[in-house]
Amino acid sequence: MEKQVSNLASAITTKHIIALLAFCLFYSFPTTAQDLPLANGKEYTIGDIDVTGTVSYNEQTVIAFTGLKKGEKIYIPGDRISKVLKKLWDLGLFSDINIYVTSIEGDTANLELEIQEVPTMAQVKFQGIKKKAQEEFIKENKLTPGAKVTENLLTTTKNYIENTYREDGYLNTKVHINTIPVEDTVASNQVNMVVNIDKGERVKVEDIEIVGNEAISDAKLRRKMKNTKEENFFRFWKRSKYIPEDYEEDKQNILKAYKKEGYRDARIVSDTLIKKDADDVALRINIEEGNQYYFGNIDFIGNSVYTDAQLARVLGINKGDVYNGVLLEKQIADATKPDANDLTNLYQNNGYLFSTINPVETRVYNDTIDFEIRIREGKIAYFNEINVIGNDKTKDHVIYREMRTKPGNKYSKQDVVRTIRELGQLGYFDAENLQPEFKNVDPNSGTLDLEYSVVESGASQIELQGGYGGGGFVGTLGLSFNNFSLAGIFDKEAYKPLPMGDGQTLSLRAQASTYYQTYSLSFSEPWWGGVKPVRLSTSFQHTEQYFYDYRRREADKDRKFSITGVTLGLAKRLTVPDDFFTLSHAVAFQHYNLSNYNTGLFTFGDGYSNNLSYTVGLTRDNTFTNPIFPLGGSKFEIIAKLTPPYSLFNDTDYGNLGNQREFQLQNDAGILINRQGRPLRAGEDPVPDQSKIDQEKFKWLEFYKIKFNGTWYENLYDKLVMRAHTEFGFLGAYNNERGVPPFERFYLGGDGLGTYSLDGREAIALRGYPNQSLIPVDRGTLSTATDNDGATIYNKYSLELRYPITLKPTASIYALTFVEGGASFDGFKNFNPFQLNRSAGAGIRIFMPAFGLLGIDFGYGFDPVPGETQANGWETHFIIGQQF
Repeated sequence: MEKQVSNLASAITTKHIIALLAFCLFYSFPTTAQDLPLANGKEYTIGDIDVTGTVSYNEQTVIAFTGLKKGEKIYIPGDRISKVLKKLWDLGLFSDINIYVTSIEGDTANLELEIQEVPTMAQVKFQGIKKKAQEEFIKENKLTPGAKVTENLLTTTKNYIENTYREDGYLNTKVHINTIPVEDTVASNQVNMVVNIDKGERVKVEDIEIVGNEAISDAKLRRKMKNTKEENFFRFWKRSKYIPEDYEEDKQNILKAYKKEGYRDARIVSDTLIKKDADDVALRINIEEGNQYYFGNIDFIGNSVYTDAQLARVLGINKGDVYNGVLLEKQIADATKPDANDLTNLYQNNGYLFSTINPVETRVYNDTIDFEIRIREGKIAYFNEINVIGNDKTKDHVIYREMRTKPGNKYSKQDVVRTIRELGQLGYFDAENLQPEFKNVDPNSGTLDLEYSVVESGASQIELQGGYGGGGFVGTLGLSFNNFSLAGIFDKEAYKPLPMGDGQTLSLRAQASTYYQTYSLSFSEPWWGGVKPVRLSTSFQHTEQYFYDYRRREADKDRKFSITGVTLGLAKRLTVPDDFFTLSHAVAFQHYNLSNYNTGLFTFGDGYSNNLSYTVGLTRDNTFTNPIFPLGGSKFEIIAKLTPPYSLFNDTDYGNLGNQREFQLQNDAGILINRQGRPLRAGEDPVPDQSKIDQEKFKWLEFYKIKFNGTWYENLYDKLVMRAHTEFGFLGAYNNERGVPPFERFYLGGDGLGTYSLDGREAIALRGYPNQSLIPVDRGTLSTATDNDGATIYNKYSLELRYPITLKPTASIYALTFVEGGASFDGFKNFNPFQLNRSAGAGIRIFMPAFGLLGIDFGYGFDPVPGETQANGWETHFIIGQQF
């Protein structure tokens, strides 16, 4: 029914043609607290207010949104109506709003509010991308069921997705969003959102043109651009993608290169992105170099703790040096190295936490810049309270004894950094999440509190370890508690499953392969006596080992020997030359019992040997915090293992044993016999009994063994780490007539498993070759040692590049590539440090607290194993560890 309108100008005839334009007009007039007429506006009293359109709110709620009330006087048109419209739009709940005058009776106007609500989202569907990316976009844009699907939501979602991909080099990404009404009458005014994404290909950099540079060549500047590279067929290891954020960083790298060369005023005047085609762009960088500068006078202002000469030595910059702004910043405060040798650390390591150091240019003349290094030393700061949070297993005293920061001590940044390292090296906490936090820092009193936050990681382990190499499968089953508590062994409540928290180590281990079985029990206390870091360790071992034929790769279980041993050791952390050094001592005894175990080195197949030895080692280890993936530092170790020189005081002539009757072949009646077992005839010489001779020689083993190994870690870029490693071992004899014993030898090749075969042998890993297959070779005759009785000397060199995939507490994963070489020899007469068995390959390591270390290496041996003529080729080496 047509609704009549009266008492209005002829322009107002029905509700459908009286849509108010007040929202637009509102911005053309000043607003005041009172209602003002617009154009020919006339004052009316509001009568009825009806609400129509698509709306889920009840009528009174919508009217309440407007603020209009029945009986209120308003101008039509007027700014009151304009403000109502603006208020409703600002709610973001409606997609269309209209106010109509439906009828006028005298001075009373009846109104109709027609609104269309913004639809709500039923579900969102992405097309063209993976699920993980979908989840990120849903989370960041809040695309959840029930969300209001406004134009703003659609626009911001589209822009966010496009910008995200553009930041990653996908400049041609296209996003199209559709909304489809849900036809279900129960779910009225709902829509499904469909997001179609075509990210396209990454845009590549076809060409980088640099203009305006004369002092530094194009090639050098391009090398400084670490992330943005030109397309090049030969540079396959890094893609030539264009990422705006990385490009901005590379422009700063260019300016840093100029600052290092003295061009402090160098700037990039302009840079242009030129689209060559849909997939390629070119970059044009215009540089203004400016003049080259030199350091002039450098004066220190405000220093009283250190002399000018002391500060100048640390600064390391002299008058006349080419100006280097990057170096100056680093020598003041190197943000990349917390333990750097810079001026800030010089002060902060001596208690001056509140010191500030600022370099200021005081004079620029010709090509020279004078500087003042302005220092405000401030008060000496002292540690007040030191707290640790997060340790629910490890007892407080285990942590506090490792700390270099103590209450009442002067503040030292070096001590804070060292404490973090020591806690990380314990292996009880997640090294990547060790965080020191300063609290209650008071410059007036010169005090601060320090809180270390730790996250416990798995220390108790059930170890299932296996590897496969030339000697077949090697498996280990062990129970190791690396944070054991002997003091709680009688506390029933402490068994979870065993008493924990005192930092002691208790290990039980069983290992077996084709040719040996080993059982061991060990215990160590790192702070024996509880006052100083003196480690007491003790262990018991038993081994059954069989003769192994490396050519047929078979074990002969009729030929074996058993070994039983016990070891007692002490290790003490030193303070001189520095406190990264550790001096260790160990006394060990092994008893060898042989049964039909004849080899080329000795012939008493049934007999025994004893080994009483003393081992002394000196180690320096300053590798960085995370023991799983060190980012820097080094570890050096030299070890000497010695037995008493029995031949010096037992009056035995070992070179003449064969001439003594008791060491010559005899029958049961004690009559000398020849090699055929018949009594000696006139004129025949007695035949030495090699079995008895060797039994006498090796009744008590006599030898000395020297080993050296060194490892360096260098952080090359980001978290790309180079690991360089070298090692050398030598087994010698005091008495050449007695010779080197058949035990304690080196076995080179493979994955390095087998170190628990307790005859003292050492299995040296060399990837790309079967386990223990690199037999000593006489370089003059190319003959190999008999029965692979091991080597008396070896050397090995290794170089790895490591990069972490993740270092999260749940899993540390890193990939590696390697090249290495090594060789073993049967004495110095054959030793050649450059005659190596070479290999290269790649691998991956995964360390998880729940599973331990998992690893696989693929190594290619470039040289043949002894006795072969072809390169050994590919070998796969597995390492499997499981911890709980």
